[in-house]
Amino acid sequence: MQRNNLKERLYDVIFEADTPAGKLFDVLLFIAIMTSVGLTMLSSVHSIRDVHGTLLLSLNAAFTVLFTLEYILRLYCAKHPVRYARSFFGVVDLMAVLPFYIGLFIPSTRFLDVIKVLRMLRIFRVLKMAQYVGEADLLKNALMATRRKIGIFVVVVLTIVVILGSLMYVIEGEANGFTSIPRSVYWAIVTLTTVGYGDISPQTNIGQSLAAVIMIIGYSIIAVPTGIITAELGLSAARQKNARRCNACEHAQHDMDAAYCKHCGAAMS
Repeated sequence: MQRNNLKERLYDVIFEADTPAGKLFDVLLFIAIMTSVGLTMLSSVHSIRDVHGTLLLSLNAAFTVLFTLEYILRLYCAKHPVRYARSFFGVVDLMAVLPFYIGLFIPSTRFLDVIKVLRMLRIFRVLKMAQYVGEADLLKNALMATRRKIGIFVVVVLTIVVILGSLMYVIEGEANGFTSIPRSVYWAIVTLTTVGYGDISPQTNIGQSLAAVIMIIGYSIIAVPTGIITAELGLSAARQKNARRCNACEHAQHDMDAAYCKHCGAAMS
């Protein structure tokens, strides 16, 4: 009985945020995540690592032990430990601490420590982003509905950059930096997306004229996927507003003539 009470209390503190203890735990966890990520970033700066390397390593080890203990406690008090371990956040929790222990036994894998920045993903759980699930579903539905249009758009863009890159290779040639068709296609992509690194640039009048055309095409192309997704977002919002909502689970993605909830199976009233 005492063990069950302990698990329940731990569950309320770790997984729930409605209690004062749960809110305090989330605040402390948020501070720990941000501090550990900051330490990881500082460890990548050579001048700081050379002076404070031992201190940074010790602090990182302490935070890793802390997060390991938290992960073990989550497994202990979770109602379905295996399900939690296989969940998205369960995998993130494991990947955030595993590289440190691998690095202790295999020093050559210490570069995997950078994976610790995955702890930033845990902020979404701390901030209880689940309350925005409706908005996330709206965006997901819009992206899924436009995937074919966006796919065709990407194919068209790839075709354009291959053709224009090949033309630029013929016009400018290796003497002006366009040493191959793939490199010329890279230039076309950089120019079409209006990034413009400037590492390669056309030198001939014809090449510069073609570059100007690509730049103008780039500005018009950028608006296409934005318009497609924006229009679908409006339609998805209208469908979601008019869709029937299940009284049992609050899921709202149902047809008007649905008899049962496709999410939980409850009868639609």
